[in-house]
Amino acid sequence: MQSIDTGHANFEVPPDKDLFVQTDKSLTVLQVLPELVTGGVERTTVDVARAIVEAGGMALVASGGGPLVADIIAAGGEHYELPLKSKNPFTMRQNVKALQDLAQARSATIVHARSRAPAWSAYFAAKRLGLPFVTTYHGFYKQKSRLKGFYNSVMARGDRVIANSHFTGRLIAERHPFSADRITVIQRGSDLDGLAPEAVSELRKQQLAASWGLAPGRPVILQLGRLTGWKGQRVVISAMTELRNRGITEPVAILAGDAQGRTGYLNELNQQIEASRIGDQVKLVGHCDDVAAALALSSVSVVASVEPEAFGRAAVEAQAADVPVIVSDLGAVPETVLAPPEVDDAERTGWRVPPGNSVAIADAIEHIFSLAPSERAALLGRARRHVSDKFSVGAMTGATLQVYRELLSSR
Repeated sequence: MQSIDTGHANFEVPPDKDLFVQTDKSLTVLQVLPELVTGGVERTTVDVARAIVEAGGMALVASGGGPLVADIIAAGGEHYELPLKSKNPFTMRQNVKALQDLAQARSATIVHARSRAPAWSAYFAAKRLGLPFVTTYHGFYKQKSRLKGFYNSVMARGDRVIANSHFTGRLIAERHPFSADRITVIQRGSDLDGLAPEAVSELRKQQLAASWGLAPGRPVILQLGRLTGWKGQRVVISAMTELRNRGITEPVAILAGDAQGRTGYLNELNQQIEASRIGDQVKLVGHCDDVAAALALSSVSVVASVEPEAFGRAAVEAQAADVPVIVSDLGAVPETVLAPPEVDDAERTGWRVPPGNSVAIADAIEHIFSLAPSERAALLGRARRHVSDKFSVGAMTGATLQVYRELLSSR
């Protein structure tokens, strides 16, 4: 491999890629993020890198490394390791020069930042080179002081600012009015094919059911999400209590998520379950590695967040997996689920309920279980078509590449 000495980092160039001759100079994109661990930001980076390569361009990614580096390489991209997770001003300043040298060496035509600390370094590197600068606002950041507001503002300083939902887009415009005319909403895409029921083997379902200790035939009400107060696990437990009070005891709620060290909150949930006498109706099963199998075992999926979410991936995945979904009418999650009053009941793809309202969740669960087979099939068909049209990986990457091309054509 050929080494490029930038004075700040030695970047290795694959021998089969000439340093000065590229397949498509109009689409050489340098994506920048803190690290490539498992997560929505990181997975989106991989998906976009693959789309760039498939479009005939060159996909460059700079990060602090991580397990998804292998996915970048497998997609045909190149990865360069830099300490981009650091918020140390001295390190961030060094990263400006390193990114500038990398972009020059690989003839980058666009720089795309996906997180605040690396975005500041990428911003100055792009400006020095006169390159288009793109940011993606993957979530909303806490902003309790003017200093924090300034730090966050780098994510609104792109020549194009991609928001992962309309909710996020409105938040950006409110916080950073100077960026309002440069915001583009591109909602996150998921691997919908892998979530389809037919993609999940019986063995995977049996193994997961056994690990959860599920009795055969019991309907599963699933909540996927790390165990933290704002995700609404307490609300789901209260909804199960409400169902028991109505004489509905057959369903079991699976709360699948890692406590991530929040032992106090985990203890509170267990105490609530014990006090409500519904130990047979609620299971805390920890982190779930096989989301598709979890959904394939489920009769209902619940997104019970009591604080706004920047996107609604769990709701999208449920609809792709043919599972009726109930969501809190809060933040960006409602954008992923069609429901009255925005649409007629005949166009519904799920249920929206007031956040924190356990009775409304119980009502929706009871209604879902009362659906005739034809009504359920029609609902699931609408939901699957809805997410396939709007929330696929292809829709997301296609819209992102369009942003790149529009910026390049305007130069």
